[in-house]
Amino acid sequence: MTDSSLGGRAAIVGLGATEFSKNSGRTELRLALEATLSALKDAGIDPSEVEGFSSYSVDKVPEYEIARLLGCKDVKFFSQVPHGGGAACGPVMHAAMAVATGVAKVVVVYRAMNERSWYRFGTGTYGFASTPIFENVNYGWYMPHGFHTPAAWVGMFAQRYMHTYGATSEDFGRVAVAVRDFAATNPAAFFHGKPITLEEHQASRWICEPLHLLDCCQESDGAVAMVITSAERARDLPQKPVIIKAGSQGITDGQQIMTSFYRDDITGLPEMGVVARELYRQSKLGPDDLQTAVIYDHFTPFVLPQLEEFGFARRGEAKEFIRAGHHARGGKLPINTHGGQLGEAYIHGMNGVAEAVRQVRGTAVNQVDDVHNVLVTAGTGVPTSGLILGAA
Repeated sequence: MTDSSLGGRAAIVGLGATEFSKNSGRTELRLALEATLSALKDAGIDPSEVEGFSSYSVDKVPEYEIARLLGCKDVKFFSQVPHGGGAACGPVMHAAMAVATGVAKVVVVYRAMNERSWYRFGTGTYGFASTPIFENVNYGWYMPHGFHTPAAWVGMFAQRYMHTYGATSEDFGRVAVAVRDFAATNPAAFFHGKPITLEEHQASRWICEPLHLLDCCQESDGAVAMVITSAERARDLPQKPVIIKAGSQGITDGQQIMTSFYRDDITGLPEMGVVARELYRQSKLGPDDLQTAVIYDHFTPFVLPQLEEFGFARRGEAKEFIRAGHHARGGKLPINTHGGQLGEAYIHGMNGVAEAVRQVRGTAVNQVDDVHNVLVTAGTGVPTSGLILGAA
């Protein structure tokens, strides 16, 4: 019987990124090309060899235009995964599937966005009334009651989690302080050289209780790209292969887009539980086999239930994990060693996948010792995705 599993059959062999800023001064297409050419150069692969592309929604850069500008000959695969940040790991999974099945030999995964200088996701001005498609009509049940922004939507879940398990705003602050500590030593991070204290977190202005300003991710301009090919070919390329050991997407009961408030229990993230179980099944690994993790930190409260869904803490006990500093520099599971979306940049999670690649390669600025396997998660509160990347 032929092995049909995804794990171990494809590898990330090239990595490229632009600088991260609040005003890139150039188009998203230009950013995407810069990151893609850098990734191909890093991989030692000619642009004409690219046969596939994958990105995710809310991206304005069409794959056909990148293909034309790169000089690609025959593109055999392209996909765009829905649900914004929830798709952050999806394109890598799709690329690995294309490579593993022989559909495309070389696939570029990319994300380019001027989310600070061109448009802003968190303003609450979405024009829903003029576009009555399903999702917009659905939001009409929430918007009149003040749920206008992602921070407000997450605030509802956070309040319930705090009520049920006794977590506090200070616990969320400890997440922010730890990632900003990593960002402070990362020259690529927007907040390089700018750590924060828990007192500063608590003093930052309210956005939507219980979220302070420093609980919320940045708005950033920039791009990240990666090159995926077979694990076999990867052995002959310049960089240390980063093996895609597992990839998954997840939707579960009662799923909506950031407003799954009608589930029986809104203290967990069951869609991430789907991803966790599948990643562990594919990779035959568990929580104790992971040396570091990139946990999607668009808002600090959702970091805690993610740790629980993946088994790093029991249900309701992630606050103890955080209070013990296990997530911070020198902890047993350092998370977001690049500074995360709170400290490095908000490139809708793709910069987090890049950090996992660097950790496996051993080239991260805040390198964790003896890394064999890294977990990466995508946006939460939406249909989501995840990866386990590791050494060959």
